[in-house]
Amino acid sequence: MRYLPLTPDDREDMLRRIGVDHIDALFADVPADKLLQAPPDLPRRKSELEVERALSRMAARNVAACSVPFFVGAGAYKHHVPASVDHLIQRSEFLTSYTPYQPEISQGTLQMLFEFQTQVANLTGMEVANASMYDGSTGCGEATLMAHRITRRRRAVLSGGLHPHYAEVVRTQSAMTGDEVVSLPPDVRAQEDIAAHIDDDVSCVIVQSPDVFGNLRDLAPIAKACHAKGALLIAVFTEAVSLGLVEPPGAMGADIVVGEGQSIGNALNFGGPHVGLFATRQKFVRQMPGRLAGQTVDAEGRRGFVLTLSTREQHIRREKATSNICTNSGLCALAFSIHMTLLGQTGLRKLARVNHANAVKLADMLADAGVEVLNETFFNEFTVRVKGDAASLVERMAQAGVLGGVPVSRLLPGAGLDDLLLVASTEVNTNEDRAALVAALTQ
Repeated sequence: MRYLPLTPDDREDMLRRIGVDHIDALFADVPADKLLQAPPDLPRRKSELEVERALSRMAARNVAACSVPFFVGAGAYKHHVPASVDHLIQRSEFLTSYTPYQPEISQGTLQMLFEFQTQVANLTGMEVANASMYDGSTGCGEATLMAHRITRRRRAVLSGGLHPHYAEVVRTQSAMTGDEVVSLPPDVRAQEDIAAHIDDDVSCVIVQSPDVFGNLRDLAPIAKACHAKGALLIAVFTEAVSLGLVEPPGAMGADIVVGEGQSIGNALNFGGPHVGLFATRQKFVRQMPGRLAGQTVDAEGRRGFVLTLSTREQHIRREKATSNICTNSGLCALAFSIHMTLLGQTGLRKLARVNHANAVKLADMLADAGVEVLNETFFNEFTVRVKGDAASLVERMAQAGVLGGVPVSRLLPGAGLDDLLLVASTEVNTNEDRAALVAALTQ
């Protein structure tokens, strides 16, 4: 069977039915500068063996996180994932299940989602959580749209400490919906006056803690300022392990909490997939995107699980849908839930303390070596000022066998922060790793 079985006549007939003259018309909404002007410069054909060898050579150029001292964070963190997590998620019952449309044959999947939601609600200090989003950034975008629906306002204020990728998702969605976004300047030391930007037209304020520069934020006064103007506070996190030690956003007055759950149960995997966590107040539950698994009893009074809420109306009434995210990261959510269950409350707190202690050790070692640490507070990640260009320094450290962090210029190009470096230290770092980083950073 041919890989592309359609004939030119078939294609012409399809275009005629759609009502366009050429296939390029289907991409009219994509900016012209984002489209390739010619096919990629790739061989037209190769044997399977040749392709395998070529891709293997490309893969060998990567430096795996487990192979060298690793201090990269900025939204994706290396943690130890117990082998039992990977073993359990590969059970055939989980690998073959997708959407639990028929609860009578999907009780295991539904119970897992229910337990996952319970864990997320407890972690964030909120009343209800959904059954996961694609990742933290898209969850942040969905939270913004949800706040607009609740408040019936169309302006969002983004903290200067919000991860730039999360902010970009919000701006991209807002451009499509005609909503207004006020992005505050990068706030390296967490000194911005967010309350000054909240007025009667603001639907939500989005604040991250720990923020992209590692600073811990007190959300309580920001929540108070939001509520005084009828706006909602959306609290964001990228490091889920931090919730084992710091005050949960719900206890500080957040209305919606979104974040990235990759740190628990999910390896880095060269960039994904990840799992978005999303929680809110009970009174907002019907405006929450995604799906929600609930607990019930069957006709004989036995405990059972169902999809209590599911925004699946996008299949038949897209324009009225709460959300057009039409699936969840089920396998990643399962890995998160298994790892969280293995840790338990005591284990998570211990893990969080180890993370913070390791980061404090590293910060002290860097300060003793003459490197300026900019943070007054942090969890397991902080910002340092280096001599010269941080991006060039990171490349030199990589060549020396140390993955030494993320240059701020990679996240915020053109912001004039080229000498700043984000450094993360988790439970996987040893004293030898930290010494190697200090040596590489100060050479």
